[in-house]
Amino acid sequence: MADDLKKGLEGVLVAESSLSHIDGDEGKLIYRGYAIEDLAREASYEEVLYLLWYGELPSRSELDSFTDEMAAERAIDDAVLDTVEALAVADAEPMAALRTIVSQLSVTDPAGETDPEDREATLTKSRRLTAKIPTIIAAFARFRDGNEPVSPRKELSHAANFLYMLNDEEPDDIATETFDAALVLHADHGLNASTFSGMVTASTLSDVHSAVTSAIGTLKGPLHGGANQNVMKMLKEVDESDKDPVKWVKDALDSDRRVAGFGHRVYDVKDPRAYILGEFSESLAEEAGDMKWYDYSVAIEEFMEEEKGIAPNVDFYSATTYYQMGIPIDLFTPIFALSRVGGWTAHIAEQLDDNRIMRPRARYVGDEDQTFVPVDER
Repeated sequence: MADDLKKGLEGVLVAESSLSHIDGDEGKLIYRGYAIEDLAREASYEEVLYLLWYGELPSRSELDSFTDEMAAERAIDDAVLDTVEALAVADAEPMAALRTIVSQLSVTDPAGETDPEDREATLTKSRRLTAKIPTIIAAFARFRDGNEPVSPRKELSHAANFLYMLNDEEPDDIATETFDAALVLHADHGLNASTFSGMVTASTLSDVHSAVTSAIGTLKGPLHGGANQNVMKMLKEVDESDKDPVKWVKDALDSDRRVAGFGHRVYDVKDPRAYILGEFSESLAEEAGDMKWYDYSVAIEEFMEEEKGIAPNVDFYSATTYYQMGIPIDLFTPIFALSRVGGWTAHIAEQLDDNRIMRPRARYVGDEDQTFVPVDER
């Protein structure tokens, strides 16, 4: 049994966690016992961060203090801002830029090097990282467009402040509520690839910034974080083709193309997050008076479920949700990181609470008993 090969670590248990649980058969997701539907509709992202990091929902006074502490850490210093500008002017890929800048933040963190097994120090650095990543992404986007960055505002929520820094105008209530819910929905999702890579790095007793940098590098891959970008590109291709969306999908499948946003490694039914984001996508479309992107999505979802028995995942409706909010497509994955850093750092702290270095094995299938030949005789 010990020598059974599990490609991709399929079904292998490597840790115990009290952070999030996925029931793929029933299509359920919980954070520390709370249903994702309740959290997305009733709790703020700040409340969910507190829940993930400290194990319980905060009281009003605890939430107010926590929110103030988060807001106080949003600004980035001039050296970091210079790097953001240089990468934006060079037209760096946004996730590559984010990975570089998060690594640089380790140098400018006021605490310097701390004991990785000091939980409070780990969570303090986690709070700084989570607060600064929205500022980095918004500044990068504005520099790239030839605009000056917008300074964060402490009185705005985490979600509202990001949209304000990105667009230089305070978002309305619908946009804020939608984006906040999207952050909650993406905050954690078990031991996915990026979370696991962050845990592997943390298990060596490396620092939090290194672990989060590892996670960002993993999320950058199109099989993980880039899926919602592919969904929106697909929908734009449908629109430009002037084909009925179902006809477009049929032609794509006949050409052995993959339809983005469907299927999941864990869920056998519709991703519970897709239900909620679908509702927000519809609301945004109704507010804008343009149902096109939502209608395309519904038509494709119905066809794929009826004809292929495949349900949409979280990326399918997050794409239209972000796009209808005016967010550039290549920022979708950085926004994923903006949210998931809360879950990454919670898992990193949990890993360090009972640490054992990650050390899987590989089955050797190479040659044996080779005879070495000196270089001049080969």
